[in-house]
Amino acid sequence: MNLLRAASTVSLLTLASRVTGLARELLMAATFGASAWTDAFNVAFRIPNLLRRLFAEGAFSQAFVPILAESRARQGDEATRALVDAVATVLVWVLLVTCALGVVAAPVLVYAIAAGLTQSPQGFEAAVVMTRWMFPYIGFMSLVALSAGILNTWKRFAVPAATPVLLNLAMIAAAWGLAPRLEAWGLPGIYAMAAGVMLGGAMQLAVQVPALGRIGMLPRLRRPGAAWRHEGVQRILLLMAPAVLGVAVAQVSLLINTQIASFLGEGRVSWLTYADRLMEFPTALLGVALGVVLLPQLSAAQAVGDTRRYSELLDWGLRLVLLLALPSAVALLVFGQPLVSVLYHYGAFQDEDLRQTGLALMGYGVGLIGLIAIKVLAPGFYARQDIRTPVRIAIVVLVLTQAMNLVFVPWLGHAGLALSIGVAALVNAGWLLAGLRRRGAYEPQAGWGRFIAQVTAACAVLGLALAGAAQALDWTALRATPWVRIGWMALCLGTAALLYFGVLAALGLRLRQLARRA
Repeated sequence: MNLLRAASTVSLLTLASRVTGLARELLMAATFGASAWTDAFNVAFRIPNLLRRLFAEGAFSQAFVPILAESRARQGDEATRALVDAVATVLVWVLLVTCALGVVAAPVLVYAIAAGLTQSPQGFEAAVVMTRWMFPYIGFMSLVALSAGILNTWKRFAVPAATPVLLNLAMIAAAWGLAPRLEAWGLPGIYAMAAGVMLGGAMQLAVQVPALGRIGMLPRLRRPGAAWRHEGVQRILLLMAPAVLGVAVAQVSLLINTQIASFLGEGRVSWLTYADRLMEFPTALLGVALGVVLLPQLSAAQAVGDTRRYSELLDWGLRLVLLLALPSAVALLVFGQPLVSVLYHYGAFQDEDLRQTGLALMGYGVGLIGLIAIKVLAPGFYARQDIRTPVRIAIVVLVLTQAMNLVFVPWLGHAGLALSIGVAALVNAGWLLAGLRRRGAYEPQAGWGRFIAQVTAACAVLGLALAGAAQALDWTALRATPWVRIGWMALCLGTAALLYFGVLAALGLRLRQLARRA
């Protein structure tokens, strides 16, 4: 299996997910703008998403995939099936209890995440109602994470990468069809988005079932007592303990930033959310794709003691990060306002929303390469079943992030929150890289100096081209002609991409050099 082709497949499917996600955000921005209602939805949606990242895609996946890959490499498929059955049984029971508690404790959770919403009692109440509606989403997505871990270990990357599209389509349908009906009935239209989230979660889980059945790994629930005592479950729980702490540190930083933004004034949470969605486009397109492909491969190499292949896999991933993340960061920094304008500046999304979202996007752009590099470097530790080191780094980075908030927020407002996250991501990635080098797990292959020079030169040309395009056109005035604005955007980005890869080719870099087989 060609790893570049596998990563490209995941990336293309992730692209479809992000395109539909941006369409979802565009529709939300045009329909609801940036208001107390959108702040309420973003806070309510953040609660199950936080738990999803904490327990499902975060700590659970970090602990589950290395153990699963090791079991398959050393013990075969039959023993691995028993492990999957035991893990699924434990997960289902934990999720039932968690969802019930979350529905009951919704007011406390909303207050803990965004106490500033109490300045608008109507907004706070709406956030509580939508939290209760959406909390079971964590159950759907945790089971989706279990399925994705299994499918990715079996090198079936397509279904897990494609399923997020279903959530976006469900939310688009809710905003388009249900929101007007709710408003006609005298209910807030934003409630339609909560219904869309639940429908999307159920759809994502449903499509995993036939995919698991085709590889003979559809989980069968067992007696809870026997499942808890399974050796693999015990090992996963031991690994999850530090992993939960590590993911929790990142989520605590997000919660603190949400609290700060909620007190800065109405719309701040939404401006940061819109910028974050746009920033996550390249992060998911590259970082998530590489992480999905690399973690099971690194885990398998570690399980059989192939240290050379392990190091080569990391080197390959880091080269792709530099090749694609650095130009993306340059684009966010010099072309952020036009990007926000084309994607969000419609309907209720006003000129001030455009300006403030663009500032937040630039803050995130500073650390984009770090945010993506972490997706490659952290699996280097997880595959070695060393979760404690990334946790220790994350705790220090959390303290650093909040120290930077003290400096940046009084100066830059909500954009300072984004800048703090960006700078902290660079520190985190650098520290992880140093840790892998120090342990001898990663040795850079030859040619890095020339490679860095080639990419830097191409990025300089791309940055100059996009900066000129940003100044040459009045992107705000083009709001009246959206298709003209979209056409100019496509032309600018397409020309910049051709320039970037053209300069790389002229300097002697051949993309086929990055092809790698599993």
